[in-house]
Amino acid sequence: MTVFINEETRRSSGPLTGQTVVVIGGSMGIGRATAFEARAQGADVILTGRDPNHLRLAAQEVGALSTAAFDATEHERLERFFEELPQPIDHVLVTAGGSYYARVPDMDLARVRSALEEHLLLTLNVARSAIGTVRPGGTLIFITGTGARRPGPGLAVAGVFAAALPALVANLALELAPIRVNLLAAGFVDTPLSASLLGDDLDARRSELGRTLPIRRVVEPEDVAALAVHIMTNSALTGATFDVDGGEQVLGRQ
Repeated sequence: MTVFINEETRRSSGPLTGQTVVVIGGSMGIGRATAFEARAQGADVILTGRDPNHLRLAAQEVGALSTAAFDATEHERLERFFEELPQPIDHVLVTAGGSYYARVPDMDLARVRSALEEHLLLTLNVARSAIGTVRPGGTLIFITGTGARRPGPGLAVAGVFAAALPALVANLALELAPIRVNLLAAGFVDTPLSASLLGDDLDARRSELGRTLPIRRVVEPEDVAALAVHIMTNSALTGATFDVDGGEQVLGRQ
């Protein structure tokens, strides 16, 4: 584990002062934005990610307490990471993993298995590792999407996650109580992951959402980060799924 202690940033104060936030998948996008927001609210932040270079840059920008570069789907390595943490910690946000979209005849089963690892099994392993590590009243926050709630070609695998993760989180909230467990369901968020998925269609998608969403703009990582930190600080929230999609689900029901 690499330690980055920035005394200037550690002088901040807020509702998370004196608390420690772990962001698994914290070097880019939503994870990085949440790390910034948690620091702004007074927390010490520990970041993990697969890419050591991206992780080091994010840690220096955020003023992270420490970092650990590893693949969170490697279960033994994840468990060792939790065992080595300065305990107790207060909150864990998991952004690691992307979904998988393919029509059934074109599916790569190896990628399906990988997606299962990155969603359902990673969620369970983080929950197991949190026991005895996350303080009572602390939070585990996981992330899924809203786009695959409605059936469509190529959405079979993503649809499984959209249905399964809310049920899994609700059950974990009961089993891990008084640790709180919640789920963020994001629509399109303007992140490097979205850019990699959409490629040349990215600008057209941004323009379409800017015209059609009720908020008249695309959802940014900072929007999701603000909700994640609110869940950390509001001790009445557990077992729930919170949509943050700029009203896209409302449009889908018209």
